[in-house]
Amino acid sequence: MDKTIPTLAEAVADIHDGAVLMVGGFGGSGAPIELIHALIDRFVATGSPKNLTVINNNAGNGRIGIAAMIDMGMVKKMVCSFPRSADPRAFTEKYLAGEIELELVPQGTLAERIRAAGAGIPAFYTPTSFGTELAKGKPVKEFDGRSYVEERWLKADFAIVKGQLGDPYGNITYRMAGRNFNPLMCMAAAKSIVQVSKIVPAGGIEPEQVITPGIFVDRIVEVANPRQEEDMNRAGEVYA
Repeated sequence: MDKTIPTLAEAVADIHDGAVLMVGGFGGSGAPIELIHALIDRFVATGSPKNLTVINNNAGNGRIGIAAMIDMGMVKKMVCSFPRSADPRAFTEKYLAGEIELELVPQGTLAERIRAAGAGIPAFYTPTSFGTELAKGKPVKEFDGRSYVEERWLKADFAIVKGQLGDPYGNITYRMAGRNFNPLMCMAAAKSIVQVSKIVPAGGIEPEQVITPGIFVDRIVEVANPRQEEDMNRAGEVYA
């Protein structure tokens, strides 16, 4: 089955109002800037999608990427570990105005909640956050004399991620630290949409180099020269 999609707009065309959306990346590393901006273009043209719940390691930087989505009013809730990063003004302004919700999740717990969803594990126990406000209302159990907090899996309707190489079947590789949350999110979402720098023919990726097998990918689109978030922010770019 050929999973290649010719344009970014077509790749994100069915992300709907109220969707839970995982966005790959650790800061700018592995962030699918072009897919995010294609989603913003669609919102500007049609008013949809809106009321999104976005799951990412942070809440965006500057006025591009996730921050631009927040600026545009597309996001009703952020689920993240670091809402205050290098330049969090978009999220901060909306949060202080009461226009966006925040679910703060410790970084390791965030990764494990996503991984658990992909593995079909509905809940797990961790000592992280025990005795803090983040554990309020969550079940707690004791194992070997230590208290652990129950955390639920974290699933999504869609994931948009960035890879390096992909083939028509959706097999994906990543460049160095760009791997981060991306493979986990592909497994945890009902539909995974991946932008890659190059689509190679079937058989063009050595099997042992495949990080995300095609079974976890629904669409793949080529972006030959992807932009880097940090470079865009240093240049003072605004996406609107």
